Amino acid sequence: MPVLQVYYPQGSLQGGRKAALAQRLTDVLLMMEGGAKTPGGMAFAAVLFTEVPATDWWVGGRTDATYVAPPGKFLIRVDIPEGYMNRSHKSDVHAAVNKAIVDLTGDPSDPKQGASVLVIVNDVTEGNWGARGRTISLAAIADSVGLAKTGERFKWVRNYFAAKARQFGAPGYPPDTGGLLPSESEAEVRSA
Repeated sequence: MPVLQVYYPQGSLQGGRKAALAQRLTDVLLMMEGGAKTPGGMAFAAVLFTEVPATDWWVGGRTDATYVAPPGKFLIRVDIPEGYMNRSHKSDVHAAVNKAIVDLTGDPSDPKQGASVLVIVNDVTEGNWGARGRTISLAAIADSVGLAKTGERFKWVRNYFAAKARQFGAPGYPPDTGGLLPSESEAEVRSA
C-alpha cells in the first residue's frame, strides 16, 4: 500500500509528461509490492502530484537553478508500511524513481542528471494505515495485493516484527502498544 507524492516545479510536467510519469511511477509501486499487478495491488498504487510555484521552492536560499542539478527540483515522498522493505528494496526504489523522472524530463545520458531529485522513503508504523474506517495491518495489505506470506520477502517481514516484539517486550511495553503485527502472536512470528 505504498503512496507516492510528487512535488515538482510549476510548468515542468507539461503535455503528456505527467501522465507518462504517473504510469512509470505506478510501475515502481507495483514493483515495490512484489509485482502485485492484481486488482488489489492496482487499487493500492496511488500517485499524487503537487505543482509548486517557482517562488515557493527555495534551494540554497534561492528560487533559481543556481544550486539545482538538471532536470530540476523534484521531491518524491514514498510512504510504505513499516517492515515492508529492507535497505536493498529502498535503494531499488530510490534508483527507479530517479530514473523515471530523469528519463521523462531530462537527459538520461548525462551522469550528472538527477542530483536534485530527492526521494524520501517513510516507514509508516504498523497500525497507522487505514481504509474503510478501519486499521489495516501489513499482513492484511499483503493478502489484498496478493503477496504470498510464504515467500522470502514476508519471511523477512516476520523476522523484522519478531525482533521488534522482543525489543518492545524487554522493557515491558503492553502488547497493544502498536507497531507490531496484530494478526500474529510473537510465537508464530518466531517460528517462521
